[in-house]
Order: sequence, then C-alpha cells, then structure tokens
Amino acid sequence: MTSSTSRGPDAVAATESSGQDSKRWLALCVIGLAQLMVILDASIVNIALPSAQRELGITDADRQWVVTAYTLAFGGLLLLGGRIADYTGRKRTFIIGLLGFAAASALGGVASNAGLLFAARGLQGAFGALLAPAALSLITVTFTEPKERARAFGVFGAISGGGAAIGLIVGGVLTEYASWRWCLGVNVPIAILAALAAIPVVKESRAHGNTRYDVPGAVLVTAGLVALVYGFTEAAKPDVGWTAGSTMTLLVGSVVLLVAFAVWEMRTANPLLPMRIALDRNRGGSFLTFLLVGAGLFAMFLFLTFYFQTVLGYSALRSGFAFLPFSGGIIVSAGLVAQMLPKVGPKPLMVGGLVMSVVGMLYLTQISATTSFVTHVLPAELLLSVGMAGVFIPASSTALVGVDSHDAGVASALLNTTQQVGGSLGLALLNTLYAGAVTSYLTENARSPADVQRLQFDAFLHGYRVSFFWGAVLLAAALLTTIVFINAKKDEIPAEPALAAA
Repeated sequence: MTSSTSRGPDAVAATESSGQDSKRWLALCVIGLAQLMVILDASIVNIALPSAQRELGITDADRQWVVTAYTLAFGGLLLLGGRIADYTGRKRTFIIGLLGFAAASALGGVASNAGLLFAARGLQGAFGALLAPAALSLITVTFTEPKERARAFGVFGAISGGGAAIGLIVGGVLTEYASWRWCLGVNVPIAILAALAAIPVVKESRAHGNTRYDVPGAVLVTAGLVALVYGFTEAAKPDVGWTAGSTMTLLVGSVVLLVAFAVWEMRTANPLLPMRIALDRNRGGSFLTFLLVGAGLFAMFLFLTFYFQTVLGYSALRSGFAFLPFSGGIIVSAGLVAQMLPKVGPKPLMVGGLVMSVVGMLYLTQISATTSFVTHVLPAELLLSVGMAGVFIPASSTALVGVDSHDAGVASALLNTTQQVGGSLGLALLNTLYAGAVTSYLTENARSPADVQRLQFDAFLHGYRVSFFWGAVLLAAALLTTIVFINAKKDEIPAEPALAAA
C-alpha cells in the first residue's frame, strides 16, 4: 500500500507535467474575491445614490454620472484593458487593477463634492477595465483541463450572479447604519487583501507576438461616448434643453468621433475592435441586443431605487431587500435556461425572454404612491428577471457563433462592453427624459410655489412612469433586433458561451 506522503510528490509532479498550476484553486479564490468586489460595487452604489445626492447637492440631471462615469470608462476601455493584460502580464495587470480600484474607491469615499465623486467613479471604471479581463484570462490559463475550467467558470459565474444580491443588502446596511461613503470605502480592504494574496498564489502569464495597442481607437470611442452622454445630460437641464448650442455641439461631436472610430478600426493594422467580429449577423445581433437591454435595464434600477426611497419612504436597507426578487429570479432562471438552450436553440428563448421583459417594464408604468409592492413591483421584477435570464444565456452563446478561436476573447469582451455602454447611454437618455417629464408636469399643473411643493411627488411619479415606458421601448427594440438578426440553430451554439467580465 502506498503511503500518502509518497503520493504527494508524484501528484505534484503529475500536475506540473500536465501544465496544471498546483495553487490554481487558491488562485480562483483570489480571483473570485476580486470579482465579488466589482459586482458588489455596482449594486452598492445604486442603493447609496439617493443619500449621496442629498449630501453632495447633486442635481437630478447630473446624478446619473455616479453610475455612467463608471460604466463609460469601464465599457470604453475594456477591450484595451484586455489587450494590456495579455501583453503586459495578466497577474501584473490584475494586481495593478486591484490597487488602482482601491485608490479610486478611497477617493470616492472622501469626495467633498459631486465632481470629485464623478472623477473617482471614472477612475474605478478605468481600473476595472484592467481588472476584469485580467481575471477572466487568468482563469482560462490557470485551468487548462476542460472539466476543471468549466467548474472554475461556474464558480466565477455564481459569484457574479449572487454578488449583486449581496451588494444590495450590504449597501443598504452600510448606508443606513454607517454612511453612503462606506459603500465605496469597503472596496479598499477587499482590494488590498486580494492584491496581497495574489502575489504568492496567482501565476504570471502573457501572450506573445504583436504587442501594439490601439490607443487612438480607445481614445476615439471613449471620447465619442462621453460626448454623447454629456449631450444627453445638457439636454436634461431646464435652462438648456435639446436645441441649445452646447447640446447640439456635443451630440454632433459624438457622432463625428464615433464615425471616426469606425473608419479607424477598418483601416488600422491592430484594431481595438476587429470589424469582422461585429459584422456577422448573429454576433452583431447579439451585441446590439445586449446594448439595448443594458440601456433599458440599468435605468430600471436607478428609478426604482428613487421610487422606493423618495416616494415610498423605504430605508436604504429595505430598498436593498426590495430588489432581491429580481436577483433571485435571474439566478434560478439562468440554470433552467442553460438546460433548455441545447434543446430549443437561442432564438425562441431570447424572443420569449424579451416579451416577458417588455411586459414587466410596462407594468412598472402603473406604479403610484399608494400601489402595493406585492401587486405592482414584485410581478414586474419577476417578469424582468426571468426574461433577462432568457436573454443573457442564449445571447452569450450567439455572440460566439462562427468566431475563430483567436477572436473568442475579443468577442466575449465586446459583449460585456456593449452592455456597459448601453447602460451608460440608456441611463443618460432616460434620466434626461425623466427630468423633462418632471419639469413639464410641474409647468402644466403648478400655479404657485406652494403648488410646486404639493405636486412634487406626483411629478416624480410621472417622471418614473415616463422613464419606464421608454425603457420598455428600448427592450422592444431589442426584441425586434432578435427577431430580425438571430437565426443560429441549436447545433451551431458553441460549447463555451461568452463570459461577461462584470
């Protein structure tokens, strides 16, 4: 009988000879901790936003920058961040991303004005764009055996799904019993702990070959998106509007910059976004669907948060619990959809999911100051959560239909990019429509300052309902996109779906 001590070196030798990292499961714990931090940050900030807005005096037109500053920087720089991680070193980039994220979080936690908070959120997004693709790449190169890799990505996906729910509760607890500032400050010890733990257990790796970066492409697309969102923000201001010179200049400038980005990408030898990936029917349809879904869905979280806390008078903690049915619905439904995908194919699931999502968003237009959570918000959350699971899982697979192996990483990153960018644009646009609806309601119904005060909540509700309606329109556009473009059959779906970084 062989002793356990004699088997130890043999097992290590076998592991090393097969290319497996002996510390790979410890590395997964570190990577999972970093992913949990990124996911927590998104949902925590949503719950904390009403408190931050009150303390820092942020206007309704500008409050969306707390979210969009992050998502724009993250989405705009994600593809470049993936290239930097591959060529500079995935472990090195991972650690830099963690430490930078910690510093940016600390800056946001002590922000004394809105501008500093927006800048800190943008820095968080930029370092997140380094951190997220490095984390995904590290899992891919650390787990080379297919079954172990599938298990590792399963853990990673569970963290992504459950982390949002945890963040809602943690955000509520921190905001209610400490301060909204701790919703950012909590990232600091987590990031530092993960960075220190990564040094001994995460193995360095990098790609070889051409290491040129498409910096002009990254600058053009990010500047174009920022100009577009800033144009929407200007339009939301009561004394500016859509036809003002500053608004038109920003919107026209954004179009010029984004067109220049497309032209540059088709001509440069090392494009940030190889157009062959986006111009395929199924892949392009998947990316556009994710963009439109992100645009409609992100705004739902923003306006429901304010509805809970401003109109219904919920505490931050109760607001966090009020979102749990949505998170739970996605987690449960995702497993069922994943089992159905090989049997029925992607299009029926995506169409059915988007129909449910449109109905759920339209149902939110019926809310008022006296409607019950159980009868009006809960059914909408469940419809949206089940519907979104029916979109995310199949679309993550159709995004890789027919893609070459060397383009799979870029296609996966692009899927996440379109969702983040869509969320940024949707928040800015729907917040602009919200502000316009509130102003219009008060202009039409208020005859005196006393009327303005008395009708304030009614005006807010009108704005929320208008925003939910246009959110439903965006989801309906995603439904139309799916019907027109997605035609992949069930036997064309790749074995490994695209992976979202955050």
